[in-house]
Amino acid sequence: MSGAASPFASIQMAPPDPILGLTEAYNADPNPDKVNLGVGVYLDGAGKVPVLHCVREAARRLLESEETKTYLPIDGAPAYNRQVQQLLLGEGSPVIAEGRAITVQCLGGTGALRVGADLLVRHLGAPGVWISTPSWENHRGVFEAAGLKVQAYPYYDPAKRGLDFDAMVAGLKAIPAGDVVVLHACCHNPSGVDLSASQWATVVEVCGEQGLLPFLDFAYQGFAVGLDQDALAVRSFAASGQPFIVANSFSKNFSLYRERVGGLTVITAGADEAKRTLSQVKRIIRTNYSNPASHGAQIVATVLADAQLRPMWTKEVGLMRERIAWMRKLFARSLAEAGIEKDYSFVTRQKGMFSFLGLPVEAVHRLRSEFGVYAVDSSRVCVAAMNEQNIQAICHAIAAVSAEA
Repeated sequence: MSGAASPFASIQMAPPDPILGLTEAYNADPNPDKVNLGVGVYLDGAGKVPVLHCVREAARRLLESEETKTYLPIDGAPAYNRQVQQLLLGEGSPVIAEGRAITVQCLGGTGALRVGADLLVRHLGAPGVWISTPSWENHRGVFEAAGLKVQAYPYYDPAKRGLDFDAMVAGLKAIPAGDVVVLHACCHNPSGVDLSASQWATVVEVCGEQGLLPFLDFAYQGFAVGLDQDALAVRSFAASGQPFIVANSFSKNFSLYRERVGGLTVITAGADEAKRTLSQVKRIIRTNYSNPASHGAQIVATVLADAQLRPMWTKEVGLMRERIAWMRKLFARSLAEAGIEKDYSFVTRQKGMFSFLGLPVEAVHRLRSEFGVYAVDSSRVCVAAMNEQNIQAICHAIAAVSAEA
């Protein structure tokens, strides 16, 4: 080795990721009864990330029929992109028929957000980006890494464990025209608090009147009420005629976490505008990862297009949704049975995988160090990681730290 100093010598150790770093600490914990409530994955009743039956069958068919390993197009598998548009916007959507929507296959929902962020920087004048208070941990990081300024609008009210809609609307009305507002289409992460149909109608109207660009993060379709019902926000914006962006993911509702299957869909004002937008999005992808991987997207496209596999998938998504709802009820009941006087019934009214416990950070740290129960510092927990075998231990641990909180 030469005597010259390494060019990497001055690099500092980065702080651990607030969620993935928590999993690393969990994996290193020797406690045999440890529970990871931090990472956002759906676990079945046995505590395993499932491989859906429809996915197994689609993978088998692909293995038998695949004849090439050549590159996919820059924007991904065409059959996949068509199915994504129909799932988001609905079959027979005028937006699709008029050619106003473009969809590109991306590396999960995070990759879709980043491709969209790069589009904002390169072609929309780097507008300000506004996220909810609170929002998914990585939203700020993704948009700031692309060079965008990120600010926040009001959303969750910790005092009432619910949405502060008046403050949200007032916040949206104060955002400068041309800025981007990031909205969770359903199953708000991390609060689990969603908008009602009438509230979405108001938000759509406000965004249109204020000249804002909505950017919808849609990672949990099917986990709130149903596949079509959960697309209410997307289809309401489509019906309004205003341009908007959607980043969607199949990590959760297909349980394809490691396959990184997502999509970016941009709804424009016209077909010519859509073609020009697609050409620039493809340039962004080309200079980043060139083109996406095939396997996961082909599985999704196969399932969504097949008369046998799609009903199978719809049923399996429904079973996951129902199990999460049941665990919410059992969690609230078990907390009460553990002697906690605080009313946790709000947990049963929330949607999706996450909920806030409302514990101080010191209590969250005690959950980890004394009981092996891992939650994010904000006290966000993944209800979908609970099951009948671990929930009593979780609730007694929460009762123990709550007594001294």
